[in-house]
Amino acid sequence: MQSSTMIRRLFAITIITFIAGIVGFAALTRPAVIASTAVPLASSFAPDLIARGEILAGAGSCVGCHTSKGGKPLAGGYAINSEFGVIYSTNITPDAKTGIGAWSEEAFRRAIREGIARDGTQLFPALPYDHFTKVTDDDVSALYAYLMSREPVHAQAIENTLPFPLNIRALQAGWKLLSFRSGRFEPRQDRQLEWNRGAYLAEGVGHCGACHTPRNKIGAEVRERSYAGGIVDGHDVPPLTKANFSPVPWSEEELFNYLRGRGTRFHGRPGGSMRAIVRDGLIKLPDADIRSLAVYFADVGDATSRTKVAEVAIERARAADDLDFARRDEKGAALYMSACASCHYSGGATTNTDRPNLALVSSVNEPDPSKLARVILYGHKAEMPGFGQALQDSDIARIAAYLRSSRTAAAPWPDLEKKVAALRQLGSSR
Repeated sequence: MQSSTMIRRLFAITIITFIAGIVGFAALTRPAVIASTAVPLASSFAPDLIARGEILAGAGSCVGCHTSKGGKPLAGGYAINSEFGVIYSTNITPDAKTGIGAWSEEAFRRAIREGIARDGTQLFPALPYDHFTKVTDDDVSALYAYLMSREPVHAQAIENTLPFPLNIRALQAGWKLLSFRSGRFEPRQDRQLEWNRGAYLAEGVGHCGACHTPRNKIGAEVRERSYAGGIVDGHDVPPLTKANFSPVPWSEEELFNYLRGRGTRFHGRPGGSMRAIVRDGLIKLPDADIRSLAVYFADVGDATSRTKVAEVAIERARAADDLDFARRDEKGAALYMSACASCHYSGGATTNTDRPNLALVSSVNEPDPSKLARVILYGHKAEMPGFGQALQDSDIARIAAYLRSSRTAAAPWPDLEKKVAALRQLGSSR
């Protein structure tokens, strides 16, 4: 008993000493305060600089991340959930007291590139400064011009819910020592201009890896597994590499149409959080930038060398459609044929862009059934109605199980009915 008590005490002393050391280090190396400035006039920025900043802000989903539900644009209050607690985004309108109106461009530049506020305090990496550090000087100036030309909103920050000691901002200095490397984007000489533009947007201001890359125990991206898939708000985010769950590789054209918000032949339309990113953010980008992103991610997913994989998957999907009637006695088959098949049947040589073949969509092939179940429950935009009112949890589970067994070679999903019930309880907002 005394031995275990002593071990606990030593462990506590070690942790306290470690935290005290980090805090002491941060205090000794605390960044300097950058003096406040008068709020710049919107008219002091060139219109073309503001316009470029709006495009970059769209690529970075600045409005989406810094606007609470029903709140004023960029006034903060959006809840960012993490395994450590909830962090609320801040007000980045040019309000002098509660926003960044008193921030000089120098202070703004340091904040988004180094994660340090104007007053010298450390910012939590919910602000993806580990990506923004790659943004060029000219683009930082454009973002600053855009934000400083928005409507100022007086909105006090909401208190984060991080527990002690994670709420000590000084500890972020230690996190940076382990996980952060400052530096601008470096184009690859062995890649074309279009590829490098896409890489710059994705790895820099677009911070695509923040959602699509797994994180380690301290919340940092695992760089050697870039785009291998992540978790956001408790939901799986798919890989963008060739490990993506869709049987058909994401080609440049499919990526372009998807990121442009259009329907795709083999991957449907943007849904979930991607819908808002495309609709409210990427819509600001010109076609040339969307094309560059498509070129870059088609390469990340090795789409060009996987053409034969796509052909085989498409042929199997059509064959599965043709076998539904023969499998009508299987569990869930009759429900699928009455509720789904009339829209999702893909007979002939083509697939319907607005009504994709379900053997080809990621949601049927992923290890987590949540996306598929959520779409059946609540529908998808205007293209598909929700069946939550017409079907019971057991019915939806049977349809999902039938699709899994008839359209894939993957293992069955366990506890489907319980998962459907849990999703219904959560509601369509998730």
